[in-house]
Amino acid sequence: MDDIDKAILNRIQSDFPIASRPFEAIGQELSLSEDQVIERVRALKEQGIIRRIGANFVPGKVGFVSTLCAAQVPEEKIDHFAQVVNRYPGVTHNYQRDNAFNVWFTFIARSREEIAQSLARIAHETGVETILNLPATKVFKIRAQFDL
Repeated sequence: MDDIDKAILNRIQSDFPIASRPFEAIGQELSLSEDQVIERVRALKEQGIIRRIGANFVPGKVGFVSTLCAAQVPEEKIDHFAQVVNRYPGVTHNYQRDNAFNVWFTFIARSREEIAQSLARIAHETGVETILNLPATKVFKIRAQFDL
């Protein structure tokens, strides 16, 4: 990762341009072409440095609810479980932990019932029956900005 990649990452973390051609806007700021920015972002994604680019919002302010889920997944089922979980559009991210509850993920949906139904389908499809549903009761948003 060179200084240009770092400049792009610094720029897109918290203030992604709201424009019809956001990568062109970033390119203008950094003296790059739109294609150069897109190619560098693509490479950073392929390298696993960028996981996703998307909006963050407070679920309750747009009529959604959120929950944190923790599952006890046998080691041999982790990859399959993660693939199933990742198919749900309400899952914002998941990660593995060194704990009895070894796979954690967040889920956003229009209702708690929708989340419960989705978790039941995930359990049925994966054979993983122990999935904790820990609904958010108070939302804390922090601004995580990593200065590269």
